[in-house]
Amino acid sequence: MGKIFCFGSDVDTDQIIASQYLLYPSVEEMAPHCFESLDENFASAVREGDFVVARDNFGCGSSREQAPAVLKALGVRAVFANSFARIFFRNAINIGLPVIVCEGLIDKVKPGEELSLDMESGTVCVNGQSYRCTKLPPKMQAILDQGGLIAALNREEA
Repeated sequence: MGKIFCFGSDVDTDQIIASQYLLYPSVEEMAPHCFESLDENFASAVREGDFVVARDNFGCGSSREQAPAVLKALGVRAVFANSFARIFFRNAINIGLPVIVCEGLIDKVKPGEELSLDMESGTVCVNGQSYRCTKLPPKMQAILDQGGLIAALNREEA
């Protein structure tokens, strides 16, 4: 179970982590600035296992890998949206952050509510209600299960 943080449509990568913080030497140093233009308390309020739920086109904008990386560094377990920008979606999978299309979920939940996720069945549960989400293809799920693309490739070489 994790707490829900809600965002709207067209959340771009500069809103997830603004470009001025890309100069910081590590993702861990960037993470406290995650979403600061949308919710200045997000980085201090989010806990390991919490969830981001958004509307359409989440992660649009530049192709910076740091956007999903700061979410993962803060402990976000998964991001749900009606739709994702393609490059954000791939970057998230590649670094091991689950991104799940769950159309209409944003309209059924409120910030701060508790959510549980069953990746295997492709369902989420909030307030005793279950909602079906789009399951990831087996190859993408295998990448996530191994912690991301680099980790998966390193295991294949071993």
